[in-house]
Amino acid sequence: MPNRLASATSPYLLQHRDNPVDWYPWGEEALAKARAEDKPIFLSIGYAACHWCHVMAHESFEDPATARLMNDLYVNVKVDREERPDLDSIYMNAVVALTGHGGWPMSVWLTPDGVPFYGGTYFPPAPRGGMPAFTQVLLGVHDAWRNRREQVLAGGQELLAHLRQSLLAEGGADLPGRDDLKSVIKALWSVFDWRAYGWGRAPKFPQPMTVEFCLRYHTLTGEATPLEMAVKTLRAMARGGMYDQLGGGFHRYAVDAQWLVPHFEKMLYDNAQLARAYLHAWQVARDPEFRRVAEEVLDYVQREMTDPQGGFYSSTDADSEGEEGRFFLWSEAEIDAALGAEAAFFKRYYGVTAQGNFEGRNILFVAQEPEADALARLKPLRQKLWALREGRIKPGLDDKVLASWNGLMLAAFAEAARVFGRDDYRRTAVANAEFLLTTLRASDGRMRRAWRAPSPGGGGDERAAPAAGFLEDHTHVAEGLLALYETTFDPRYFVAARELMEIVLSAFADPAGGFFDTREDHETLVVRPKDVQDNATPSGGAMAATVLLKLAALTGEHRYREAAERAIAAVGPALARYPTGFAQWLNALIFLLGRPREVALVGDPADPATRALLDVVFGEFRPFQVVALKASGQASPVPLLEGREQRGGRPTAAVCLNFACRLPVTDPAELRRQLDESPESLT
Repeated sequence: MPNRLASATSPYLLQHRDNPVDWYPWGEEALAKARAEDKPIFLSIGYAACHWCHVMAHESFEDPATARLMNDLYVNVKVDREERPDLDSIYMNAVVALTGHGGWPMSVWLTPDGVPFYGGTYFPPAPRGGMPAFTQVLLGVHDAWRNRREQVLAGGQELLAHLRQSLLAEGGADLPGRDDLKSVIKALWSVFDWRAYGWGRAPKFPQPMTVEFCLRYHTLTGEATPLEMAVKTLRAMARGGMYDQLGGGFHRYAVDAQWLVPHFEKMLYDNAQLARAYLHAWQVARDPEFRRVAEEVLDYVQREMTDPQGGFYSSTDADSEGEEGRFFLWSEAEIDAALGAEAAFFKRYYGVTAQGNFEGRNILFVAQEPEADALARLKPLRQKLWALREGRIKPGLDDKVLASWNGLMLAAFAEAARVFGRDDYRRTAVANAEFLLTTLRASDGRMRRAWRAPSPGGGGDERAAPAAGFLEDHTHVAEGLLALYETTFDPRYFVAARELMEIVLSAFADPAGGFFDTREDHETLVVRPKDVQDNATPSGGAMAATVLLKLAALTGEHRYREAAERAIAAVGPALARYPTGFAQWLNALIFLLGRPREVALVGDPADPATRALLDVVFGEFRPFQVVALKASGQASPVPLLEGREQRGGRPTAAVCLNFACRLPVTDPAELRRQLDESPESLT
C-alpha cells in the first residue's frame, strides 16, 4: 500500500510512495508523533534527479528489513529540497558543521522539536570505504537516544547555537569599492585552472555567475585576463561531455577536471544561467560558437522542459533503465550503423573510439578544433543521431514548476528574444510570465513556491504546493520580469516586479541588513534561515540587491539603493576571500560601481527609427544600464519616463545618471556616443 507520500505534489516524494518505510511529509503531524512516542526524527532530504538518492532508496528504503528498523525506531520524514529550500539550508548547514561536508541524499537525525544532533549524507547497506552501514547508524543513534539522552540533547543545543551564530552577518563598515574588485580578480586568477579551464579541481562545476562577473569586469575596465578566463571556460564546457552535443543543454557538472565525464542530470537553473552567460559572451566576443550554444540550450528547454501552460520543468534524471547516463552514451558500432560512410568523420570529430571513454561506451565531446565547413557537415549527422536517441527510454522528468528557477529561465528567454531577434523566444517568455503571475502568484500578491500539473487521467485542477514562496521566488521572478519588460516594454511586467520587491522589503528584510530566506509569517523553524552564499543558484539576498539596484535606477527611489547597499556591505568581507561563493553579490556590486546609465526612450517599438535606437542600446553587451520606453503621449508607471516626449516628432532617447540627463537625441550615432561616454561625463 502507498505510504503517506502518495498525495504529495513533488515527483521526488512520489518516487518514495511505495517504500515500506512509513514516510511522513514534513509537518506538524510528524513532529507531534515524535513527541508523543518519544522518538527521534530521521529526516531524509534529496531531489528527483539525484543519482545517489536513487541508490540509497534502492539499497535501503526499498528493503523491508531496513524499513522495519526505521519504522520501529524513528519517525521518518522525506523532504524535497527543491520544494523546501528553507529546511534544506538549515539542516545542510548542520550536516556540514558535524561532518565537514554535505551533499544529497542528506540524512539527519532530529529531536522531536526539530533540533539536529547527528547527520551525514549517503550511507551504504553494508560497511564500505570507511563508511558504516546505514543499519549500524540507525542502531547507534537509537542507542545514544535511549542511553545517553542528556549528551545527545546537549550536543544538539551546541549545534543549534552554532547555526544561529553563523546567521549573524560578518558585516563591513564600508561598501566595497573598485580596489576590492581588483582583489577579487586576483583571487579568481589564483584558483583558475589554466590547463583545462574553469575554477577549482574535480569535480568541476559550471560557474555562470563567476563568468558573468568576469565579463562585466572586462567591460568596466578593459582588462583582458578576466575575458580570457570567461571565454576559455565557456569554450571548454561547450566542447566537453558536460554539454549534450546532440540535444543541447548542460548536465549538472563534470566529475573530472577536463569537463569530459558529466553527472548526467540536467537542471533548469544551470541551463538558464549558462544560456545567458553564452549570450553575453557572444555579445562581447562575437564568437558564433557562443551564440549557437545559447540558442541550442534555449531550443532544448522549449522542446523538452516547457509545460503547455507556460511553466518550465525542473530537471531530468541522471539515470535511465537503472543506469547512470545510459540515454546519452554510444558504442562505436551504433555510430557506424547509423551514419555509414560519414561515421569515420563524425567519430574523429566527437572522439568516438572502440574502447569508449566511459564504461566501454562513448560520451560525445569535441575532440578537435571546429571549422565552419565541418560544422555544416556535422549538423545533419547530429540530427540523425538525436532522432535515433529519441527512440530510447528517456531519463525521468521532474515536471514540477518552481517559481525561482522559472524566473531565471524567464530572464534568459526574454534577453535572448531581443538580442537574437527570436520571436519564438519572446512568445515563450511572455507565456511563462503570464503563468507565473496567475498560477504561481497568490491572491495577496506573494509568490507560491511550486506547481505541478495533475497526473494524466487524474482530472481535477492544477496542484499548487501549499508552501509559500521564499525570498528567491520573489527576487528571481522579479529579475525575470524586468528582463521581459526591457524586451516587450509592457508596463505590467515592471509593475509586477516592483510589487514583488515591495513584498521583499516588507516581509523578508532583516533589520540588521540583508534578507531572510523565509517571510516573517513563515512557520517557526529551529532557526530563521538567511543563506547569503551563492550556490548553484543566486542567493535570494544577492538577487534582491541586484533587482533593487535596477529598480532604483528606473524609479529614483533611494530606499531601494540603500537596502541593496546595506545588504552588499554585510557580505563585503567575504567577496575577495570566497569569490565563486559570492559571485552574484559581485555582479550586484559591479553594477553599482559601474554607475548604471538610465536610458529613457519615447517612440513606437514598431517604428524603424525607434528600432534603430534600440539596436544601439541592446546591440552590444551593456551590463551597466536600465532601459525604459513608452509611446509618445502615453502615460507610464516607470518614473524614469515621467514627462518625457519626442523631439520634433521623432523617436527620442535620453541617457541619464541618477536621473540627471544629457540632452535627448534622435540620432543612433549620437546615442551610441553618449552610452560609450564615461559616467563622469554624465554628471
